[in-house]
Amino acid sequence: MGKLSSMNLPGQIESDRSTKRFRAKRDAILAAAADAINEQSAKGMTFADVARRVGLNTTSVTYYFKRKEDLAAAAFEHTLGRLDAMLDAAHEEATPQARVERFLSSNMARLARIRRGEERDFAILSDLRAMEGPIRTSLLTHWREIFRKTRALWGEPAGRAETDLHGARAHVLLENAFWLPAWLTRYEIDEYPRVEARLMDVFAHGIAVPGDAWAPTLLDLEHDEPEPGREAFLLAATRLINELGYRGASVQKIASELNVTKGSFYHHLDAKDELVIACYKRSFDILADAQRLALELSGGHWHQLASTVATLLDVQFSERGPLLRTTALSGLPPFVRSTMIDRSNRIARRFAGMLSDGIAEGSIRAIDPLVASQALMALQNAAFDMRKWANTMPRDRAVAFYASTLMFGLFDDRVLAAG
Repeated sequence: MGKLSSMNLPGQIESDRSTKRFRAKRDAILAAAADAINEQSAKGMTFADVARRVGLNTTSVTYYFKRKEDLAAAAFEHTLGRLDAMLDAAHEEATPQARVERFLSSNMARLARIRRGEERDFAILSDLRAMEGPIRTSLLTHWREIFRKTRALWGEPAGRAETDLHGARAHVLLENAFWLPAWLTRYEIDEYPRVEARLMDVFAHGIAVPGDAWAPTLLDLEHDEPEPGREAFLLAATRLINELGYRGASVQKIASELNVTKGSFYHHLDAKDELVIACYKRSFDILADAQRLALELSGGHWHQLASTVATLLDVQFSERGPLLRTTALSGLPPFVRSTMIDRSNRIARRFAGMLSDGIAEGSIRAIDPLVASQALMALQNAAFDMRKWANTMPRDRAVAFYASTLMFGLFDDRVLAAG
């Protein structure tokens, strides 16, 4: 028996080596696909580009993945699998706060490894809904499992209100994890532990000082429409781009959403890039208007910040929304993307200024305003995805629940008593 095993050993070793080579090449292709998706979107990714990134020809890539859709789906599934593993590790902890800390720490450690070149990034999930057919169904099913597992970090809810609140917390936590790569590169790697601690401080204790009440003033953002019909056009385009991504939201789909011809599209705008720029301008103008109008309110800086956040969430949850998600940047031409990122950074800096003034006044906790401002950007950026959730309850309650995640922290239940 031993002799027979020994005679079979060379073939077995060769088989193992072949399997390892196959897996290594497949992993390299998936990593290259993730980079392409993050830069160009899933729709914009091509076999030729992925092949170039790994030093293969296109035919070699099709040996591993027959269709581009299969490759994109595998890249998304890899991301979901990694999230699953991080959440499983987080669930090993005994308390909600310890679980959230573990999940954040896992993400920060992953981003540090990527920055040091020890690991490749995984595909962002903004284009997941742009997939079609059974692939889309399967991926969305897995995503819903991820969301439920994240929500479970807070334990078993006592009732419907607590389920709603845990859902808001899960969404804000996940969105902040996805938003980290957008701003973490401004810090040196040795600062990552400090950034992690400052962000966790906001998650744990919120922005408000003890005793601050949630009593925002909803700001009037109404303005005259310079061109009749343009606002409805930009709203429809924004919804589709948020759902399907820049490349997934075709001119034909946008026109169909409004029941108009493609010619009507070109009546308002000359090209699709111009459409996205116009959608971003509308969204950033609303953000900046809310901040500006809030600063004219009396009642202190906490009230001004709370009113800004409440107004923006009210827009996101209403017919006036949504605002264009920053994830739609994927696939945009580089010069357009750079312009949009610059405007986003200016909005974040104004949030940081509002936070700094509140800290000096004593109406806002002594937090890191730069870190907290990015958390606020993630909060309002992601609210679009919670529109169905918000529609199951009174608007003011949805706004209060969602805002409480950062204003009072991910573990403070005072909003339940107020609701």
